[in-house]
Amino acid sequence: MSEAEVTFEKVCKVSDIPEGGVIGVEVGDTQVALVRSGDGVHALYDVCSHAEVKLSEGDVYDGTLECWLHGSCFDVRTGKPTGPPATKPVPVYQVKIDGDDVYVSLSKES
Repeated sequence: MSEAEVTFEKVCKVSDIPEGGVIGVEVGDTQVALVRSGDGVHALYDVCSHAEVKLSEGDVYDGTLECWLHGSCFDVRTGKPTGPPATKPVPVYQVKIDGDDVYVSLSKES
């Protein structure tokens, strides 16, 4: 997919996301967890690949998002699990910041 085909949707303000925290938003019909950390804002699919519960209800620490139900942790940059019980990654999405506005693209790279 060319960069020209990537579309971004405004989802919130940076200030809506607590520093070191996470919120859940919808992009179209897709649930997205937005994580704000010292290196920016990251977007992951908001459903744990292990137990199918909202990751946005979990905790953020050391660059990971921890699922509240069984403790699976996912790297906020890659979506890859960093420890059991999850073994499958969750999708991550592109984020663009314009001023205080946060935009997310669900477009997949081919």
